[in-house]
Amino acid sequence: MLRIGLSGGIGAGKSTVSSTFHELGGIIVDGDVIAREVVEPGTEGLAKLVDAFGREILHPDGALNRPALAAIAFSDEEKRQTLNGIVHPLVAHRRSELIAAAAEDAVIVEDIPLLVESGMAPMFPLVVIVHADEELRVKRLIEYRGFTEADARARIAAQATEEQRRAVADVWLDNSGSAGQLVEAARELWHSRILPFAHNLHENRPARPTPALVPYDPTWPDQARRILARLNTACGHRAVRIDHIGSTAVPGMDAKDVIDVQVTVPSLEVADELSDALTAVGYVRVPVTADTGKPDARSTVAEFDHSNDESLWHKRLHCSADPGRPTHVHIRVDGWPGQQFALLFVDWLRANPGVQSDYLELKRRVAAQGHATTGAYAEAKEPWFLDAYRRAWEWADTTGWKP
Repeated sequence: MLRIGLSGGIGAGKSTVSSTFHELGGIIVDGDVIAREVVEPGTEGLAKLVDAFGREILHPDGALNRPALAAIAFSDEEKRQTLNGIVHPLVAHRRSELIAAAAEDAVIVEDIPLLVESGMAPMFPLVVIVHADEELRVKRLIEYRGFTEADARARIAAQATEEQRRAVADVWLDNSGSAGQLVEAARELWHSRILPFAHNLHENRPARPTPALVPYDPTWPDQARRILARLNTACGHRAVRIDHIGSTAVPGMDAKDVIDVQVTVPSLEVADELSDALTAVGYVRVPVTADTGKPDARSTVAEFDHSNDESLWHKRLHCSADPGRPTHVHIRVDGWPGQQFALLFVDWLRANPGVQSDYLELKRRVAAQGHATTGAYAEAKEPWFLDAYRRAWEWADTTGWKP
């Protein structure tokens, strides 16, 4: 099952994307629809709203008068938080019921207007944001939904900013054009990324990254931050720390377009316990159980200092099933040499431009040899890493670096 978080500001065109995904086979769990259901007459939700805001929010027949509620609830931040505190838990419970009833290979599209505001974005393997500029949204709300300009701007101001939405968006769908253009963009996204993602996840198969070396992408750090937020949510207290590692973590460094992340755990047993949680957010386990060991291995675990014990290089590896964002999640034990070197290597490169240039030359030379997979590419670099391991630790000893 693949769960997608879909959101966008009021008037941005989220409903058009939701409808398109539904036509293509997605199971829509619509936050707006559920939000209406949980405050229908006779529900617990409506009773709580009346207690909080008074009977003036009701029509004479006892149904919720939504404009009256909006006029009160959006008048200040405290009242808006009260409204959200009542409705959000009820919506979340109903959403869970609908998802539990879906088939194992389903694509669940969770249409959540306040996805960003509620902090729910890291719960989803993929977040799609629909966006339009504020003036265009105001115009649409006035023309098509009967808002006054003041009401439209107040509703927009009460929601997340564009910057906040961009921070969580794996996919940004611009709706500054026609509805037809938005539908075509949504259909392309569905067929080129969402369906392959869902299929890979159902088959427990990682996406195959493009093996080419590419110039440094300045968006890699932002992409990594979204991945780290997702992994922090999935791993919770079982992770000691989670870090962006590898070449994409080094500013200016050409790299394969694969984000490498390290999840540090107390033990391999904990690493195994995380398998289902990682799969649920899009990272499937692959049969790689160790890094290539290095001589004179370092470790902050005292009994393992300078040990050549190969078992200290054991790890677990999960890879993203999302073809749009290849990611390797290395799960290593706290204090073991592989875990330390992954952190050291990034800091060593950042602090030493000469080493960075040397490594980049190696990467380009190896890439020119035409290795067909990222595994073969990594293996071809290993002789250089044997010497780099020693040199990096000499730098660490000289500078007092600590993991």
